[in-house]
Amino acid sequence: MITIRQANQRGHGQHGWLTSWHTFSFAGYHDPEFMGISALRVINEDHVAAGAGFPTHGHRDMEIISYVVQGELEHQDSMGNGSVIRRGDIQRMSAGSGVTHSEYNASKTESLQFLQIWIQPDRKGVAPGYEQKRIAEIDQDHRLKLIASPDGHRGSVHIHQDARLYVATLRPDECEHYRLNPHRSGYVHVVKGNLDLNDKHLSTGDGAFLINENALDFSSQNQAEFLFFDLP
Repeated sequence: MITIRQANQRGHGQHGWLTSWHTFSFAGYHDPEFMGISALRVINEDHVAAGAGFPTHGHRDMEIISYVVQGELEHQDSMGNGSVIRRGDIQRMSAGSGVTHSEYNASKTESLQFLQIWIQPDRKGVAPGYEQKRIAEIDQDHRLKLIASPDGHRGSVHIHQDARLYVATLRPDECEHYRLNPHRSGYVHVVKGNLDLNDKHLSTGDGAFLINENALDFSSQNQAEFLFFDLP
């Protein structure tokens, strides 16, 4: 079964320097029907004004993935990491036993749009960790590119959960197929464009819950960029 989560039905927060869309319950937005799916707990689409950002704050026992859609994200953390995450990068931070970090728009003139993704780990108290990679250098032989996995397969970043995150950009009339294990669930998030998933049509910001849906056919009549989560 495929259940669509329409973009305009998501939670919405407007904070001046920050505009957020919450796929699942987060902060001041709470809907008991949308608390996540399986280990996937958060997909926030954040739009950050030039020079603004999130000051130093803490996390624990969460796998946090950042995916930049537009602009540059400046990262600093208590593990000593300092970097700029750009369009085409994937960043993973395992909060584990505890970490603090800050995230700012690296530009003083341009806005930043990125997706903040939280996946619950399979165990608590792991050592905090950090990875950042260029997506173009990961899984080069596949259009549906594996970018996060529990074992770093195909050069993906490593997460502490039996979950796999894929990204794909489909050009007009391109297709991609995926066989989802019947004992697992899935979620799709359209980053931008228009995506056809089996007999469903999704647009920018839309999502889809996948329950007992094994054969997945992805296509686009124009162009689509999307994330796909294969979940326990």
